[in-house]
Amino acid sequence: MFCVGDLLVTPAKPSQRVSFGDFELDCRTAEIRRNGSALKLQPQPAKVLTILVGRAGEVVTRQELAEQVWGAETYVDFEHGLNFAIRQIRSALQDDVENPRYVETIPKRGYRFIAPITSNGHKSVPALTASAAGEPARWKVLAPSLLFVFVLVLAGVIWYLRQPHHPLEKDTVVLGDFINRTGDSVFDGTLREGLSVQLEQSPLLRVIPEEQIHDTLRMMGRIAGVELSPDVAREICQRNDAAVTLEGSISSIGTRYDLVLRAIDCGNGNLLASTEAPAEDKNHVLDAVSKLASDMREKLGESLSTVRQYNTPLADATTPSLPALRCYTQGLQSEIKDFDFKASLPWFQKAIDLDPNFAMAYWAIGDAYGESGETNSGKPYVRKAFELRGPISQREKWLIEGGYYFYVPGDLLKARQSFELMAKLYPDSQYAHNSVADIAESLGQYEIGLAEYQRALHLPPRSSFLYRDVANTFLLIDRVDEAQSQVRDAHAVALDGNLAAIAYSIAFYRDDRTEMARQVTAAAGKPGIEDLLLALDADSSAYYGQLGKARALSEHAADSAERAGGKEIRAQYYAASGIREGLFGNSNRAREQATIASGYFGGRDLAYGVALAYIFAGDLNRGEAQTEELGKRLPEDTIVKCNYLPTLRAKLALMYSKPQEAIDILTAAASCELGLPVYSYYNWPNLYPAYVRGEAYLAAHRGPEAAAEFQKILTHRGLVLNEPIGAVSQLQLGRAYVLSGDLVNGRAAYQKFLDLWKDADPDIPILKQAKTEYAKLPEVHL
Repeated sequence: MFCVGDLLVTPAKPSQRVSFGDFELDCRTAEIRRNGSALKLQPQPAKVLTILVGRAGEVVTRQELAEQVWGAETYVDFEHGLNFAIRQIRSALQDDVENPRYVETIPKRGYRFIAPITSNGHKSVPALTASAAGEPARWKVLAPSLLFVFVLVLAGVIWYLRQPHHPLEKDTVVLGDFINRTGDSVFDGTLREGLSVQLEQSPLLRVIPEEQIHDTLRMMGRIAGVELSPDVAREICQRNDAAVTLEGSISSIGTRYDLVLRAIDCGNGNLLASTEAPAEDKNHVLDAVSKLASDMREKLGESLSTVRQYNTPLADATTPSLPALRCYTQGLQSEIKDFDFKASLPWFQKAIDLDPNFAMAYWAIGDAYGESGETNSGKPYVRKAFELRGPISQREKWLIEGGYYFYVPGDLLKARQSFELMAKLYPDSQYAHNSVADIAESLGQYEIGLAEYQRALHLPPRSSFLYRDVANTFLLIDRVDEAQSQVRDAHAVALDGNLAAIAYSIAFYRDDRTEMARQVTAAAGKPGIEDLLLALDADSSAYYGQLGKARALSEHAADSAERAGGKEIRAQYYAASGIREGLFGNSNRAREQATIASGYFGGRDLAYGVALAYIFAGDLNRGEAQTEELGKRLPEDTIVKCNYLPTLRAKLALMYSKPQEAIDILTAAASCELGLPVYSYYNWPNLYPAYVRGEAYLAAHRGPEAAAEFQKILTHRGLVLNEPIGAVSQLQLGRAYVLSGDLVNGRAAYQKFLDLWKDADPDIPILKQAKTEYAKLPEVHL
């Protein structure tokens, strides 16, 4: 046995060292030498080589290699890792993929080690049969058949050599700078972005995203935005286990332009392919970029059918206007560099001013508003992008359609379909996986959400937002230790910049008030973070009955949001404050807060908050009007239909003393009431359908059913966290037990509420009522 596999000649004992050509491999240490000198080979490529040598002459499938090297349950992208390992092996052995001496690729199956191997003086020539020695008579019988096979193989080799270049084993590429030799600044960055858009249409190529390039530059000790020269691009390529760098250039002769694109092997620096495209004038430069991209895709081995199927011309996929494309590129750079979505808006606006039909620029504005929490401001732009989507590429079409259905009509099923199709054809798209996860969790499907968030996180580049989403999902399903582990992992790689809210929420879950205060202090002065932490702290104060403190914090949160340009978020904080006041029995204060919130015409979440605050305040006329207006505005919105409207209409019915009608109405909410209904990260209205249903059961004198609803809220700690209904449900549970005749559990539940509110403001109406009710309960003697 040589290393780990059977060969033609099997010595009596396993060998520690084997030789082939000028090389010697130590099977125990996976160290490889050439003529006595050690060669540098990373651990995983070395392990792959050891496996192939050990099974020399056999086809070892990619799946077998993946399982043996990375393990069957790993999240590592072993497809790319295996391709990298094979390429490193070939580089070390100076082997040729098309004329291999050592490692042969078996298309669609795996690899085979084909060189003769020597071990302990025994030499083996790997073959498909391992029992030929000592059977001369059988060789005579097989000779004619083998000759026939040889002729077929020879014919196949001749045919193969006449075919296009063998497909690259790794589909990840790094785009270097597109060198501009024209002196015209309109091409700076623009052609590189255009080339990226074109190449990303391919389902077989993955262009390393700008965020990943910036992260790699930081690890290299270079600043973001440094020139991606051939040497820098190649180092980025090697550090990311990519296959190829693409180097473009544009030069001019009079009014004519010449564009060139070269593909360079990251491993050895050799030229793999090159292509050229002329442009008669500036107006045809983007057409030339399209031709460069499609030609290069073919030369890198992509089939003509996929190139034709996914090859929308750049002018259609983006814009025919070079200045507009340049502004669009600058907007993307603003988002990528600093995650400053609002700073990108002027660039995208200028792009659509230059080209009013630039669909992706409209989408980018809508997405930037959505990421900033201003969903209503972004709707007109997303709608316009949807109207203009006709000629764009399929990838961008799914992006726009998914965003449109998600933000405009709110049809989550159609949005999910678009993002799932995108994720299937482009599995490297973090945005697609992340969007599928967002939608799944809106509907309460947290296992699906977690799996999709984890897929996104394990795709490069990793970001603070993705760590946050995974950690938050763990917390939502009460796996708090794993949530904390994600936060630590993010901190270890300096990607915890957007985890303040989740760190605060974990601290609340663990009743770590010191850490909660530390997170609030650390967020001070940080736009977009400070207001959220203040709002969360306001909710926590209210959770413990410290309503005066909660009011002050909510005011500070609203002011902070306004300073950061978050008008809709500011209004949401007032709406949430109004619901809290109404829940605690302060009707006048609830009405005031709802009226302030209603001064801004926002999206569905704000409209729901305003309506619910008015209803809790007892202002049923305005509450009912707001409810019906919401239903008319968004008749197809999934969350409106299965969460918001049932909750509002049930609460109205309850206020009109119709508990059974309320219970019936809330049947429609059962499928998604455990979901996250709001667009923003501030999840203030979770599980309100269950709370109102519990109230309705109490009003209908159905104690056990009411107890089940309030227990549902208390059980889902990670989902409810510091929402005021999390505290009040403890009191409501006591009422339900007493109504059921269970005085023991009833008194215990009342006592838990009073203990929770031991430091509460004494003048809160619901607290006064709870103390009065508790005092009237008969003593229970066990």
